[in-house]
Amino acid sequence: MINSDRLWDRLGQLGNIGKQEAGGITRLSFTPEERAAKDLVTGFMKEAGLIVREDEVGNLIGRKEGKNPAAPVVLVGSHIDSVPNGGDYDGPLGVLAGVEVLQTMQEQGIETEHPIEVIAFTDEEGTRFGYGMIGSRGIAGLIKRDELEQADKNGVTIAEAMRQTGLDPDRTSLAARTPGSVKAYVELHIEQGKVLESRGLSVGIVTGVAGPLWLNFVFEGEAGHAGATPMNLRRDPMAAAAQVMLVIEEEAGRTGTSVGTVGRLQAFPGGVNVIPGRVEFSLDLRDVDEAIRDEVEQRIYERAEAICAKRNVTLKVELLQRIAPAVCSDDIQHAVAEACEAEGLEAFRLPSGAGHDCMQLVGLCPVGMIFARSKDGISHNPAEFTTKEDCANGAQVLYRTVLSLAK
Repeated sequence: MINSDRLWDRLGQLGNIGKQEAGGITRLSFTPEERAAKDLVTGFMKEAGLIVREDEVGNLIGRKEGKNPAAPVVLVGSHIDSVPNGGDYDGPLGVLAGVEVLQTMQEQGIETEHPIEVIAFTDEEGTRFGYGMIGSRGIAGLIKRDELEQADKNGVTIAEAMRQTGLDPDRTSLAARTPGSVKAYVELHIEQGKVLESRGLSVGIVTGVAGPLWLNFVFEGEAGHAGATPMNLRRDPMAAAAQVMLVIEEEAGRTGTSVGTVGRLQAFPGGVNVIPGRVEFSLDLRDVDEAIRDEVEQRIYERAEAICAKRNVTLKVELLQRIAPAVCSDDIQHAVAEACEAEGLEAFRLPSGAGHDCMQLVGLCPVGMIFARSKDGISHNPAEFTTKEDCANGAQVLYRTVLSLAK
């Protein structure tokens, strides 16, 4: 059995790093807060008897050797970066549960055929640079050097931020794992939704992960005086943007499986008494079915262009990222189901609407996920909470699953 007290205590310790006065935590990638979190987790990994290193994209890795060091490795983990004012469990649960699983094995003298590594992936959230999943992209060999020139709101590029933390952006390709070197990747994560809670279940087996499409809509009109410009003579990009946001809500809502979110909105020049000349907003569009997602995207484009033409406003849509949905391995789902049953838990299956690092790894190895119940379905919020019991149940299911995969 894993040590639930130790896991819970470590979650609390990590939750103190980046804590905000107003509540919640902020640990963006390549910042002092992230560095402090890595240092803390490094200490936990060493306490677990693991061999610890950081790779060329900043992934923090703790390794437990197997009987056959040359055998493909089983990976477990998640991330420890956060969104602004986020919660204590999104990401950290998977990393710290992975450490706990390997520490329990060490304490019980359990040897596995395959090596096992727990990874804290770099920048899963993508909040700072609008890119995301840098660590898992690096492991999968999917980073293109020019993509590292994307900048944060202060103009600092990913490459510059990497250099500031001692990494060389020209060496990111060295983080890539070779084909056949990874047997499987499995991650424990909070659900971030209400399905498990609505069914009174502690854990769930993830069947697949919805693919996120991130776009930036740029509306160009004509700035003008708010009092001196008649309504019929305006080229107002804010009015056009507002109409398009309602279109997004309508089109995403039609399918029953899609979700569309406008999470960032900016008006320029931003004066109270000025009609904006330019308006930008982001769109996060997701579905577990890529064809359905792409159909929704196309309908949004067509209706947005018609709205802008009628209002004499120009529209440009910039692609930030397009990630295909990920299907979880049947074999890993089976291993998780057996682990649930061994713990007296229902083997309930559900999809993930939120994106996760496993999406980048599907071309490298079979992937799987375990969900732990989220209170009220709240996440990316200071009120995010998963009980000690549910964290422990998820970690115990992870333990049995990893033992099965690593033989």
